[in-house]
Amino acid sequence: MRSPFSEEVHLKVSAGSALMDGPTATVALVGPPNCGKSTLFNRLTGLRQKTANFPGVTVERHHGTVGLSDGRELEILDLPGTYSLTPRSEDERITDDLLRGKMPEVCIPDAVLLVLDSTNLGRHLVLAAPMLALEKPILVILNMADELRRRGGEVDVDALSGRLGAPVVLVSAAKGEGLDGISQFLESTFRAPEPVGLPVLQSPPSCRQWAGQVAAESAYRPPVAPVWTRRLDRLFLHPFLGPLVFLMVVLAVFQTIFNAAVPLMDAVEALITGSGSWLEGALPDSALKDLVVEGVWGGVGSVLVFLPQILLLFLFLGVLEDSGYLARAAVIADRTMAKVGLQGKSFIPLLSAYACAVPAVMATRTIENKRDRLATILIAPFMTCAARLPVYILVIAAFMENRPLLGPFLGTRAAALLGLYLLGFLAALVTAVILKSTILKSDRTPFVMELPPYRWPTAKSLGLRLLDRSKIFLRRAGTVILSVAVGLWILAHLPLVDGQAPEIGESLAGTMGRTIEPIIEPLGFDWKIGVGLVTSLAAREVIVGTLGTLNGIDGDENSGGLQEALRQDLDLGGAVALLVFFAFAMQCMSTVAMVRRETGGWRIPILQFTYMGVLAYVAAFAANQLVTWLV
Repeated sequence: MRSPFSEEVHLKVSAGSALMDGPTATVALVGPPNCGKSTLFNRLTGLRQKTANFPGVTVERHHGTVGLSDGRELEILDLPGTYSLTPRSEDERITDDLLRGKMPEVCIPDAVLLVLDSTNLGRHLVLAAPMLALEKPILVILNMADELRRRGGEVDVDALSGRLGAPVVLVSAAKGEGLDGISQFLESTFRAPEPVGLPVLQSPPSCRQWAGQVAAESAYRPPVAPVWTRRLDRLFLHPFLGPLVFLMVVLAVFQTIFNAAVPLMDAVEALITGSGSWLEGALPDSALKDLVVEGVWGGVGSVLVFLPQILLLFLFLGVLEDSGYLARAAVIADRTMAKVGLQGKSFIPLLSAYACAVPAVMATRTIENKRDRLATILIAPFMTCAARLPVYILVIAAFMENRPLLGPFLGTRAAALLGLYLLGFLAALVTAVILKSTILKSDRTPFVMELPPYRWPTAKSLGLRLLDRSKIFLRRAGTVILSVAVGLWILAHLPLVDGQAPEIGESLAGTMGRTIEPIIEPLGFDWKIGVGLVTSLAAREVIVGTLGTLNGIDGDENSGGLQEALRQDLDLGGAVALLVFFAFAMQCMSTVAMVRRETGGWRIPILQFTYMGVLAYVAAFAANQLVTWLV
């Protein structure tokens, strides 16, 4: 394997230099999905950006800066993954439009870093031909050099550089190897006194044939797939055993969420309770004290208790994603998606929706068929996002004892949580069947996906992901949830009666709840739940903080905690109805706004919100009646 840092390559870099004085220059980071592009972006800019082993994660451009030796900074744009510059999906169109100057709000890149997977060079070189024809300084980066070397592959970098007429470097973004070659290219490209014209590559009729020929002329020897990769694929992709393994993984995740998180939740709850008691004793009697203790600590603290379980969920998802298993799950899911008229690519956004529906809606840009894309957007909010998790856990823990069902493998609470996830998934499938058999009917699009090799997830990658998730959760707690809690506390203390706050039921908050109580009473909900349904439109988990605030003001915080207060406000039928309502309702204005942006108008999100709301109401009513009848 030849060294990528030879004098010949460096001279080619210098020859392709361009003048960039004054304003910050822009460098586009381009590459196929799953080539390690986002990992390299993190290395170059120092920013953390989610990486994945399947296409469709980076669906928007992300930017950061990298410094030059003279003190100037370059802007690095991490563009959506693409296999060609003949766009078939929305994310590929974004990359093509930006590179060709069709996005007036974004500067045309001055240079390009083309990232290719060195272990899959024969396929990924197809993208090199149209990129080299753009007449821009370009550096071809062969990533995953460590894996190529470990699996017995090799490539003559100098020969490939000569064949392409562009500099080539071999790097490992994950290990941080070979990044000096990228720095040399950036320094040389933006240092020359005047621009130098670049040879334009006229793309041959068959880019795939050309790519194979170039790879062969560069002494490219593809790496051998590890034996254990082939063996694992025989299990994970088996028509019967594959889904069974996936089910076992899911069961383990939910059981762990309830069991392993208990000590951490108890510790967080003790910290919040202790700090709240300390504040109550330290602050003098005043409206400010009531606001801090009842509004902030009662509202925000009620939600923070569930952070350990949310992080455990994302830890499992991170391990499955970084290991390469979720790409196999997408292949398995394609068989199910086909039965409801969708394709395996719909699985990727739907999987993202288990974290949050907002990025899931954006991730539908990877779907080429517009009708499939719209159908996926419409069903994505049915997936159980992380914001629903605090509501589910609170209600399940309040009304269900944790008894074993399958010994240590599955308990009643974990089974109930799994049932709610399945309920949302089934609602999505039924809705997809209706849509794809009527207004969004279309021919099935073939599903092709690269299966990455299995990799050990790194502690650093998982740790950074959990840190970012914690920041997102705490940011929501410190903004949306805090704002709602403070606003609700104010409404609960107005209007003043003889200078004193009214009874909670006679306050503005109580009046709001009692106004809608006749509508929700058939579901088994009281006025407090009604207030929570209204405030949860800001974010689903806000209902937990709302109930914490209302019950704190009402004095119920000393009656065994929020779970005990919930048992006083709801019977079993109402509790089940509340879970079903949240499984179906689109209680998230951020998602509504994102759907409006992606569909170009308000018609689709209004129809979606109405459909999910009516379905949630009818299903919750039926659940309340059924449970009441059975009990």
